[in-house]
Amino acid sequence: MAKADASGGLSAAEREAVKQRAKELREQEKAGKNRAAGEKAVLEVIAALEPEDKPLAEGLYKVVSSVAPDLVPKTYYGMPGFANGEGKIVVFMQPAKKFTTRYATIGFEDRANLDDGDLWPVAFAVRVWTPAVEKKITEAVRRAVS
Repeated sequence: MAKADASGGLSAAEREAVKQRAKELREQEKAGKNRAAGEKAVLEVIAALEPEDKPLAEGLYKVVSSVAPDLVPKTYYGMPGFANGEGKIVVFMQPAKKFTTRYATIGFEDRANLDDGDLWPVAFAVRVWTPAVEKKITEAVRRAVS
């Protein structure tokens, strides 16, 4: 994450993400559970990503669309995400450039069925979308919606 400002508050990038989320919530309220509106918003976000992040978001979109078609595309703090039937995010991608981190993150919220005893991963650092990455994310998404 980006560094907080001198007062210890949110960084400029974090403040922008909060503003983006408020805007998303207003737009989602208007659109209801309209899948087409969610797809349009997510595809617009993906199209605007930096060259390093775009293939990762496209890969996640492809995986979720094929493995978990019941999840609805939905932006999440300005990031590509996918929600369950209740409209709650299950999986999302945090671009590296958004918070000036050295890698992107594909994360799962607590609605994902990833439980494995007392400890399990809920996020993956991703730098390049490869066949091995696609396989690992496919398995995680499949498990998340099982």
